[in-house]
Amino acid sequence: MKKGRVEAFSDGVIAIIITIMVLELKVPEGDNLQVLSPLIPVFVSYILSFIYLGIYWNNHHHLFQAVNHVEGPVLLANLHLLFWLSLIPFTTAWMGENHFSMWPVALYGLVLLMAAIAYFILTNVLIKYHDRDSALAAAIGNGAKEKLSVGIYAFAIVVSFINSWAAFGLYLILALVWIIPDRRIEKRLNT
Repeated sequence: MKKGRVEAFSDGVIAIIITIMVLELKVPEGDNLQVLSPLIPVFVSYILSFIYLGIYWNNHHHLFQAVNHVEGPVLLANLHLLFWLSLIPFTTAWMGENHFSMWPVALYGLVLLMAAIAYFILTNVLIKYHDRDSALAAAIGNGAKEKLSVGIYAFAIVVSFINSWAAFGLYLILALVWIIPDRRIEKRLNT
């Protein structure tokens, strides 16, 4: 089966997720800057989630550039990833509305953790349906960056019960680590 439909569907779902997130930003009543200050936590959580969704969209795009075809299990693995990404608007809103308190930050981290695991599963399923010597398999390698991220998300969830701001900081650091586009696949495809 050709990969184009999977890419187009995923692009559409991620675009809808971002649209849902921005619709959660409610316009305050009033026309001065003071009315915006209660929205700062909501906006900060929106920015972080927008960055994460952009990272997933970008890396998903790069991932599928190295793919020749897809099989049924790839479709399921991709849906699994999209499911977890679709929960980001809810956890983003809950975290921002509650000023980064413990449970919302922990749940946000759980969704990020599950999305990272789902992406890891997707890459492994794709590698399974391609040659072990393929550009995709060579580019992903042992997935050390992905595995480290999963560990840090899990650690951050635990940290959120001690200090939710420290956990939020770990989510931010991971976003900054991943915001630089992952060039492993591009480099492999250009050689």
